[in-house]
Amino acid sequence: MKINYHRTHTCGQLRKEDVSKTVRLSGWVHRRRDLGQLIFIDLRDRYGMTQLVFKDQSLAQGLRSEDVITVSGSVIAREMPNAKMETGAIEIDVETLDILSKAEVTPFPLNETNLELQESTSLKYRYLDMRRGKIINNLRMRHTAMLAARNFFDSLDFTEVTTPILGKSTPEGARDYLVPSRIYPGAFYALPQSPQLFKQLLMVGGLDRYFQFATCFRDEDLRSDRQPEFMQIDIEMSFGEPSDIMQLSENLCKELFSKVCGIKIESPFPAIAHRQAMERYGTDRPDLRFDMPLVRIDAVARGSDFAVFKSAIESGGCVKALCVKGGLSRKEIENYTAFVASFGLKGLGWMKCEQTLTANIAKFFTEAQLHEIQALTKAEPGDTLLFAAADTPIVNQALDHLRRQIAQDKGLIDPKKLAFTWVTEFPLFAWDSEENRLVSEHHPFTAPHASDIGIIGTDPLKVRSNAYDLVLNGYEIAGGSQRIHDPKLQQQIFEHLKLSQEDIAKKFGFFVDALKYGTPPHLGIAFGFDRLMMILCQTDNIRDIIAFPKTIKASDLMMDAPAQVQESQLNELNIACKNKPSPIN
Repeated sequence: MKINYHRTHTCGQLRKEDVSKTVRLSGWVHRRRDLGQLIFIDLRDRYGMTQLVFKDQSLAQGLRSEDVITVSGSVIAREMPNAKMETGAIEIDVETLDILSKAEVTPFPLNETNLELQESTSLKYRYLDMRRGKIINNLRMRHTAMLAARNFFDSLDFTEVTTPILGKSTPEGARDYLVPSRIYPGAFYALPQSPQLFKQLLMVGGLDRYFQFATCFRDEDLRSDRQPEFMQIDIEMSFGEPSDIMQLSENLCKELFSKVCGIKIESPFPAIAHRQAMERYGTDRPDLRFDMPLVRIDAVARGSDFAVFKSAIESGGCVKALCVKGGLSRKEIENYTAFVASFGLKGLGWMKCEQTLTANIAKFFTEAQLHEIQALTKAEPGDTLLFAAADTPIVNQALDHLRRQIAQDKGLIDPKKLAFTWVTEFPLFAWDSEENRLVSEHHPFTAPHASDIGIIGTDPLKVRSNAYDLVLNGYEIAGGSQRIHDPKLQQQIFEHLKLSQEDIAKKFGFFVDALKYGTPPHLGIAFGFDRLMMILCQTDNIRDIIAFPKTIKASDLMMDAPAQVQESQLNELNIACKNKPSPIN
């Protein structure tokens, strides 16, 4: 049974061996060329392009770009084959033509594949941009990845379960998207930021192994690798150790990169503790495709006469250095100094390595101290050292971004290289200075490191968690943890987060009750599927791999959403707007 009665073949299907066949093709007019007594048209669909030749010019009268047509005719060999086209050995001698749909002049030419569109134009006319090929190709790769993942999990006896979209707001992380209830005036559902509690409850229920392509929602500030609604591959399993879920994740990555890109990945992946990652790279998402570690020189700086460095250390900060192989010009140093200012760093110190270290700040250091700095940073003649001195979070953030920028400018990043690494031993808690209390570094259901349980009450900020993130080329592509399955330990964690018994009962009562009825040890991980597809499709913009994405301001330019609704709808929901809505852009 033919899928589409309008065609016998697609526009990318016919080859030299099909010569003399009578065929019927359907598609869009991609390009028209009038050459004397003949008219040539490239006919396009998502499978490819086929050249049509009209010997009867009247047949092609009035055809223009993007008209949708069906033609029938004979496959003939081209006199001048086009090696750049998969169908370049043949063309169709058109005998009949049916115009299925006429097209108006498009807002931009679709037959100029290298045309750079403004993103606003691409998003407003997404359905037209799709026809240019890149987005469709990415969506096909996305489909291949989803199919490969489903087959992978099925082979390991995982069960795919769809969890609810309408849930309860538990404001511990990013802002929730809220949905008002008509039946219960003044009450709201929340769209899920993650199926976290549902997947844990599936383990309590005995499902043992679960996965889901979960659509999640977060009302947070956006950037090139974020969307307000996004998809994650959600995974949970009972009776396992972190090493089990890490091995599972590595095997999933190997399967996806093999099936989608034909790339072979070696495992196991390297691992680095969170504390070491922050110390060496200034971030818990290090890009390890190139080598340029941050080097702490506090001990040397403390003994120097350089007041800027000494002041930073005495106030609880640090001094770190970057060694730039091959050196930097004065102009480059000035540009990078301006670059780090946007991250709160007031300036960069610098030294050039010749036979020894030289610079205007070198006079504040003894010869022995300069040799020690050179040894710590492994600087060689021709290299330039850059120094940052400030509060540790500022130094780390500024040098992390500077490290990446220099690597990009110097061509140190191999775009084909895949640098996977596990980041482990995250802190269980962080300190929120605004609320003056402990908060969860990940979420309150993450289990503490077994050897640190004894210091939860005495030194909570030193407690490590059994959490693990998978980082690829500087992007966090997955994150997970061992979960708390002991209700007493869960209660203890809630108390350290300053949640009252009333708060616990109101927000998590149903979950705490479930833990009391025999809960298996369980753990899980979630892959940011959209972010992973960015890397698989070799793009740095998450909107390239989503069919109908939102802008960086979370608006839909095609549908003009979010939009005002009728007053009657608001009245029905017992809602009133305090402010006039802002225009969509």
